[in-house]
Amino acid sequence: MMNFSSKVENVEERDSLSLLDLPDLTLECILEKLSPSGLCTMGGVCTSLSERCRDDRLWERHMMEKWGRLIGAAAYREWQLHVASRSRVRNISDQTKKKGLFESLVSKIWPFSWIRPKLATSDCKARTSLPVEPVMSLYLSLESGKFWFPAQVYNRENGNVGFMLSCYDAQVSYDSRTNTFQARYSPYGRRATEDNIPWDRLRAAPVDTPSHKLHVTDCLHHLKPGDHIEIQWRRNKEFPYGWWYGVIGHLELCDGHENHCRCHYSDTVTLEFSQYTPGSRWRQVTINRKDHREEGDEADGFYGGIRKLYNEEEIARWKRLWPTQVLE
Repeated sequence: MMNFSSKVENVEERDSLSLLDLPDLTLECILEKLSPSGLCTMGGVCTSLSERCRDDRLWERHMMEKWGRLIGAAAYREWQLHVASRSRVRNISDQTKKKGLFESLVSKIWPFSWIRPKLATSDCKARTSLPVEPVMSLYLSLESGKFWFPAQVYNRENGNVGFMLSCYDAQVSYDSRTNTFQARYSPYGRRATEDNIPWDRLRAAPVDTPSHKLHVTDCLHHLKPGDHIEIQWRRNKEFPYGWWYGVIGHLELCDGHENHCRCHYSDTVTLEFSQYTPGSRWRQVTINRKDHREEGDEADGFYGGIRKLYNEEEIARWKRLWPTQVLE
């Protein structure tokens, strides 16, 4: 027969059970339900939970849900370089602390040339592989705004007429207080920064072409009237390219009837920018289908590479950004 003291011991044993006593699968299911802030709080309880709460599998879902549309290949490369830079700074700091007083003093007056080959070899090996940081670090760096990453901004300068229906490269940083972004643009132009940019005016770069490079067009032979496109354009040779939205139009002699149209057989392709009034110098431009290069002049700017839009969501986003008034 169980006496009173045995009952007390059993109660104490039950009360001493912790979260870590749960089966691994059960604990994982609980952690998967936690928000990012919940994981951070849980990770502060003990060392074991800290390790579990840093698991990449938990944070990859949060990354995809909040940042998946905005963090592209260029941003991940930037993050790797950012991590490598921090790692080098830490290594240099640690090495400096470990130096003896004698070595520190002598190194200032003597170059230690006989040990340089070893150091160079060691440094070379270190650079061959970038340090790996947990996904949690990337997520928290994005949330805190400490990590500036490459993205593209629609209608820069808050929809300034001169940038309507365009998308430009920028370095952006998140402001969690306002749930908006700050952008730093190329120094060329009137403004170098912009604040309070909402999520729907940002995107990850759809192609891996730097803003000062001509995009290699691979769709010219397939373009036909009605196709939606983006084309590179810049004011002059010193400026970076922006991507501008347009539609393939009909040639001047074509009546536009689908049964009679032969525009897609012509070497000349008409690009239309319907946000501008008919007769505007920005309304229409023609390019050569067979031999398209950057073309233009200092007066009207320079037109570069073209990418055809196949994704309906991409097209719909441009239409949502359409100006309320026709541009001159």
